[in-house]
Amino acid sequence: MEAEAAKLIGAGLAMIGAIGAGAGIGIVTGGAVQAMGRNPDATGTIQTNMILGIAFAEAVAIYCLVVALLILFVF
Repeated sequence: MEAEAAKLIGAGLAMIGAIGAGAGIGIVTGGAVQAMGRNPDATGTIQTNMILGIAFAEAVAIYCLVVALLILFVF
């Protein structure tokens, strides 16, 4: 019974990294919107960099999810 509780706590702790990913996506998107508002001519370049930044931040959240699922169902 204690092992099951430890697995659940470990999976919850593994998902803490998703908080950082969510904050990162918000910061990237907010900065890109401000930059596009200040310089509309550079929208294409800014939007490309924004999408790349969102993809990297989202990858961190996916890694957290994979680790949490491994803890729950493999160990």
